[in-house]
Amino acid sequence: MNENKKITHLIEELEKKFKEQTKDLSEEERKALRAQLFSSLDKELAVAQKDTRIASNIEAIPEKQKEHTVERFSLNLRFQHLVMLLSIILLIITGIPLKFHETGWAAFVFFILGGINNSAFIHRIGASGLIFVGAYHLLYIIVFKEGRYNFKMLLPSLQDIKNFFTMISYYIGWSKEKAQFDRYSYVEKFDYWAVYWGMIVMIGSGLLLWFHNTSMALFPKFVIDIAREAHSDEGLLATLAIVIWHFYNVHLNPSKFPFNKSMFTGKITLAEIEEEHPLELKRLKTEHKIPVEEESTT
Repeated sequence: MNENKKITHLIEELEKKFKEQTKDLSEEERKALRAQLFSSLDKELAVAQKDTRIASNIEAIPEKQKEHTVERFSLNLRFQHLVMLLSIILLIITGIPLKFHETGWAAFVFFILGGINNSAFIHRIGASGLIFVGAYHLLYIIVFKEGRYNFKMLLPSLQDIKNFFTMISYYIGWSKEKAQFDRYSYVEKFDYWAVYWGMIVMIGSGLLLWFHNTSMALFPKFVIDIAREAHSDEGLLATLAIVIWHFYNVHLNPSKFPFNKSMFTGKITLAEIEEEHPLELKRLKTEHKIPVEEESTT
């Protein structure tokens, strides 16, 4: 009741000041301006109410606990990421010079690696690692409960599209509201599915080129030619995606610079999860997986 009285009093004060400031305007102009002001006020109140609802649903982490950590990536996931990381490094170092073999720097890389034959051998080691982690990941999402859960959370949804446009509106200043993300944002989902598609193309075309004689016996030559072009271009695209897109979003953006260690330690602070994945935080607290102490009022 007291809050209602305060709001009523505030409206009366605003109305009084409005009349004083617009006394030189006609009644028509005053009505139009009043309608415009109240429309803007309604929008601001709607945002404030939504923020209040979010705050009430996701209780803030006490300051003294914000640096506490919880597990974000299990040892299983970190193992997969490490194998993929090492494999991709080998593939980039030996693959990109092959695409630009006519350049001086490519010749220098081949020299450092011990020649084209050594480079090809190292490339196949990296390819074997990529094939292994791809096959293991399929096993992971089928056999392991954790894998099935993560895969489900990584599936694209209509909410991702809404979150994308919410964040665009926020970045260009049309909205004061940021999207509320669950375990994975649309950026992280894009990362995952880009790798998924890239592995299918790279492993499929790579096997055709690796076992060239068998491939030529089974398929027309144009299939091998397509595989060569697809492997070369997708390899360059994957390199650029990793170096520019993935490295920026994970390590080089201002909130994480110079290094995000979550995938290596498996941990994330409560402050980070509160900022980046508030819906996951809410769920974890509901499931009592994050026991949050109340801050002392004394």
